[in-house]
Amino acid sequence: MSDLKADTKRIRECSRALQRIYDNFTSRTNPAEDFSAAELGDRRIVGAFDEFADNWKIHRKDPAEKIRKLGVITAEAAKGYDAVDTDLARALREQDSRAGRDRRLR
Repeated sequence: MSDLKADTKRIRECSRALQRIYDNFTSRTNPAEDFSAAELGDRRIVGAFDEFADNWKIHRKDPAEKIRKLGVITAEAAKGYDAVDTDLARALREQDSRAGRDRRLR
């Protein structure tokens, strides 16, 4: 029998990271919006970023939603692992307690 180990702290960190990615996906459409043509080097670059932003507004919903769902799944997985671990520990303590009582009664 193999032992199942889950690093729930790491799983929660993953969930939070996915939430940050989702927030960035949905809050910022144009990565160059805070830069001028002089800063980017050429007006054509600004135009390319503007075109990208227009397309991104249209196409980002699907990947953003998948990222959001994955974040929820990882958070729920961590909760589930913790709940199973807690329940198992309680059951083992109860079993040990019963076994101790049974030995004393003999």
